[in-house]
Amino acid sequence: MAAASPIAAARVQRLANAGLDFNKASLRGMPEGDSLAKTARRLQVLVGEQVEVETPHPRAAVKQLARRLDGRTLLGVEAAGKNLILRFEDGVVLRSHLRMSGRWQVRPRGSKLFGRPWLVLRGAEREAVLWNGPVLELDDRAVRRLGPDILDQPPELDGMIANLRRDPRRAVGDALLDQRLVAGIGNVWKAEALWEARVSPWRAVNDTSDEELRAILQAAHELMTTSVETGRGRRVAYNRAGRGCRRCGTPIEARGQGDANRTAYWCPACQPDHAH
Repeated sequence: MAAASPIAAARVQRLANAGLDFNKASLRGMPEGDSLAKTARRLQVLVGEQVEVETPHPRAAVKQLARRLDGRTLLGVEAAGKNLILRFEDGVVLRSHLRMSGRWQVRPRGSKLFGRPWLVLRGAEREAVLWNGPVLELDDRAVRRLGPDILDQPPELDGMIANLRRDPRRAVGDALLDQRLVAGIGNVWKAEALWEARVSPWRAVNDTSDEELRAILQAAHELMTTSVETGRGRRVAYNRAGRGCRRCGTPIEARGQGDANRTAYWCPACQPDHAH
């Protein structure tokens, strides 16, 4: 087996220092709206409690979060797109964004810590631990710039469609990841929703009908809601490059898309890049 490159080895060490397993962090990918909704549910056990707060990781300690939050009552926890919003007494708000490898864990109070978590919130019997949480801010201004949330019940589909049409030449797959237009969809559910609606990620928004956009968004809403409610989610397109399409057998294709070069997955046969 070839030795890991210095860059790869450095990343493994960074993850290890943060208390994360490299392989698990790599496979999970960026948490999407359904993951944050499930995390918000888990953290409900601390709502109503006066929490003790620690920031063992030095990058979190410099933010002075413990000084601002320690001893306050946690009033609520909610997901907003790919963000987690924690509301404390006296109007104090904490925003957490997990990016690629962050995760929240809820466990019995006083459990042994391995590594240095970014944040620990301790209640009477349970504690919430944030590992590798690169975005922690004491305001929710970023959330106010988000588009309608795909997990809203019911979802605001007309507003989402209007937002997507702001840039008619943009590829629909790229537009779906723009959190200012639709909040909560990431690369996994983009691929799955587009496959379900039989629309190529490369089709321009201008060449996509309102009915097709509605079908894509409705599919994303239903798939992600199922993931939240059952803890399970199907994968028929995402990360299946070269394998046969579950509908027609044509090999799934994959290519980087958009400024962030996030990999798009699609079936070239049943997801045409032109409207029928």
